Amino acid sequence: MSAPGAGHEFPSKEVSWQKRDVLLFANSIGIKADELHFLYELHPNFSVFPTYSLILPFKLTDQEVTDFYARQQATHIPGVPQLDHRHGVDGQRKLTVLKPLPPTSAGRKFELRNKVIGVYDKGKPGTVIETEQSIVDAESGEVYSKVLSSGFLVGQGGWGGPKGPSSVNFPPPQGKTPDAVHVVQSNMETAHLYRLNGDYNPLHATPEPGQKMGFGGIIIHGLFSWNSAAHGILRELGGSNPDNLREFQARFASPVRPGDKLTTEIWRMGNVQTDGFEEIRFVTKNQNGKVVLSNGRALLKVTGVKSKL
Repeated sequence: MSAPGAGHEFPSKEVSWQKRDVLLFANSIGIKADELHFLYELHPNFSVFPTYSLILPFKLTDQEVTDFYARQQATHIPGVPQLDHRHGVDGQRKLTVLKPLPPTSAGRKFELRNKVIGVYDKGKPGTVIETEQSIVDAESGEVYSKVLSSGFLVGQGGWGGPKGPSSVNFPPPQGKTPDAVHVVQSNMETAHLYRLNGDYNPLHATPEPGQKMGFGGIIIHGLFSWNSAAHGILRELGGSNPDNLREFQARFASPVRPGDKLTTEIWRMGNVQTDGFEEIRFVTKNQNGKVVLSNGRALLKVTGVKSKL
């Protein structure tokens, strides 16, 4: 028996971006000044950071601020109760990069294709919605990236749906020193900068939503932590070369608050594929040692040096 909503496809939506959007994203996730190919549009190797496609379902074609709640409330999945997406948080995301995005979408048409994998009832804690989102060249049909996402709607379970399958875990190796470590120091404005990419959830801008959801106030976007960890892994082991990242995933384990210091510990697993990509595992913790990103895994071409193109 398939899960409720499984296979339901939402209407395709056009997405677009400018070089300015690419530069903003790079700055907002902590790209460093010695990685100019992500920060300077006239660099001969100017590139889109490979996880940028995750912001496009939020941004679509907008260049102006949008009403996050209104856009979320417009979403309905057949066979599933009407759920309040204002009380939603990220669960886990896995990105597969099939082809790098061009620095701008100008002159071309790209679209977001979004389908439901399943909707799962976790009882009193809430409901999990799993989707697959693809960024596609609308004319050629070529797929540039795919993202498997799970979102958690807090306190909205108990409607009689299936509990859903258990997810596969990728724990870090026990008793082994990390091969690399990357540290990000957030500040009180980190979330305010990141939201300008197009993710205008008030949870990350004003304390009232977070207080109602039990977080005590503002929390930083889970995707900030996710994207900054991806940057750390590519910088520390992949020479900051966007072509060296094929897959990246992590589970959002606990909230990150403004001012938290995030440390990502990174391990090479030693299983190199014939095409040169190898499995990387990682975990991200805050200054108190609490895990904020778990189940971290990537497929990366390891360079062994910090070349910056």
